[in-house]
Amino acid sequence: MFPASRYSCQAHRCARLLQKIKTEHATPQLYTALHRRACSTVSTPRITTHYTIHPRDKDPRWEGVEMERFADEADVVIVGGGPAGLAAAIRLKQLANKHEKELRVCLVEKAPQIGAHTLSGACLEPSALTELIPDWKERGAPLNTPVTEDVFSILTEKYRIPVPILPGLPMQNHGNYIVRMGNLVRWLGEQAEELGVELYPGYAAAEVLFHEDGSVKGIATNDVGIAKDGSPKDIFERGMELHAKVTLFGEGCHGHLAKQLYNKFNLRENCEPQTYAIGLKELWMIDEKKWRPGRVEHSVGWPLDRNTYGGSFLYHLNEGEPLVALGFVVGLDYTNPYLSPFREFQRWKHHPFVAPTLEGGQRIAYGARALNEGGCQSIPKLTFPGGLLIGCSPGFMNVPKIKGTHTAMKSGMLAAEAIFPKLTAETLDSETAGLHVPEYAENLKNSWVWKELYAVRNIRPSFHNYFGLYGGMIYTGIFYWIFRGKEPWTLKHCGTDANQLKPAKECTPIEYPKPDGKISFDLLSSVALSGTNHEGDQPPHLTLKDDSIPVARNLGIYDGPEQRFCPAGVYEYVPLDTGNGMRLQINAQNCVHCKTCDIKDPSQNINWVVPEGGGGPAYNGM
Repeated sequence: MFPASRYSCQAHRCARLLQKIKTEHATPQLYTALHRRACSTVSTPRITTHYTIHPRDKDPRWEGVEMERFADEADVVIVGGGPAGLAAAIRLKQLANKHEKELRVCLVEKAPQIGAHTLSGACLEPSALTELIPDWKERGAPLNTPVTEDVFSILTEKYRIPVPILPGLPMQNHGNYIVRMGNLVRWLGEQAEELGVELYPGYAAAEVLFHEDGSVKGIATNDVGIAKDGSPKDIFERGMELHAKVTLFGEGCHGHLAKQLYNKFNLRENCEPQTYAIGLKELWMIDEKKWRPGRVEHSVGWPLDRNTYGGSFLYHLNEGEPLVALGFVVGLDYTNPYLSPFREFQRWKHHPFVAPTLEGGQRIAYGARALNEGGCQSIPKLTFPGGLLIGCSPGFMNVPKIKGTHTAMKSGMLAAEAIFPKLTAETLDSETAGLHVPEYAENLKNSWVWKELYAVRNIRPSFHNYFGLYGGMIYTGIFYWIFRGKEPWTLKHCGTDANQLKPAKECTPIEYPKPDGKISFDLLSSVALSGTNHEGDQPPHLTLKDDSIPVARNLGIYDGPEQRFCPAGVYEYVPLDTGNGMRLQINAQNCVHCKTCDIKDPSQNINWVVPEGGGGPAYNGM
């Protein structure tokens, strides 16, 4: 397919120049420019076939294909069936019923069932839920495990240093509940349907639609029936359009439509870059003698070094079976391209303080998801003509608490309360065709959400110091516990996570132990437990802006970090069929929709877009 006679001379010339650039510390910008010049005559195996990169109007295979979309109208369209989107939908219908108003609320969710893509720790602070549905206990909300015990530790390779959790510290969980978030989201979906919300699971919002005046008109769901090579199948069907007076975007962390809106409306003009972490989670059935229902354990330290932000959780659930939820979080601002968050997680489970809980147990589920960690200084502008950002999409996570569900839900409720009076006014007053609701942002800044996030705004960026973890803990003890976050300054982040990796030659490779198959496991057997499935004959939804950059830059400078930061084995470098050189292979069917690749790719060449609706992980109460 790629005969050596066609490519070898150009490839060798390109490789020599790229090697020279690497040894002379060229800047990434210079490297990219020289790479494109040097390799312009070298054919790269085509990886990306998605229409967002290769427009269909320039593809003769699409000539004559019917491209008209059916359109439907609603008062409010909500993108994303997570806690924020469902809270907004429920609150809108509560208000409509209270005031005897007709209000059509439609919610689209890419997962095949509500809650199937939801993954969280999760230790829930029930404040927002109680505001939204005061009788949630009587209604059977799946909050079965009140926290009874808090344990916090600093781990060294062989030992544990206990840390007391003083009253008022963010890690205190008195009054909270250990939950399986997918089950809670499924229950919220049932409450929304009872109120008359129209839920459309299995429909992925693929495109933002705009009025002629530039305001948001609604969304379009993704097309189906496209072959892997980008051509139409006989069963091709166009997606449908959902138009609304206002659209709420609650896609979760690093939403792909939110990225478009940031650029369209310049929403990130006056905020810090968002920073992220990757959270990996497993669900285990353990020996009943080791089961402590209601016990919450957190740790920092080993196996991460002091300058890599992260930590662990281990929660004992009380759901009739001896279940524990455990996980590991790694800040995506790490610098060593050889670091693998998944393998750090597997190594952590062998610590003498952790392993005894798992010995003799059985792992029954696995998953991963990116988390917002930027805090209030990284929250973008939340409103624009025709739309609002809610939940983890703009980033309302309280990082030191490791909680974002209560703040996400409250943001959805505040959005609903700001929208409702404008939607139901006798004269709809708006300067644009899409309704603009700036009151939402004002209300949020006057709420307990902003007060809570502002108090902890400096804790995450305080870890960027010579002492790393230990300096951050000292800062937290002084300025949060004593002064309650009232210091008259706001610390900045160090830039985007994608820009933090050092070249591979400046870093030491990390030797990870082989998994034992009892406590630690390989990546592919883990992905199998996630239930991930995608229609195989569709264009990969992990798209590349330039197919040549992975080998030339990511592999050339950083030794292919996407092979290690992806928690699902999506990316791997394999030899060309000619045996001369390497190519990137994207196993899109493995993708668990965590968005880490889109965030951490040092070339910012990967753009995650939605696959066909219904594809992805099938988490059962994660």
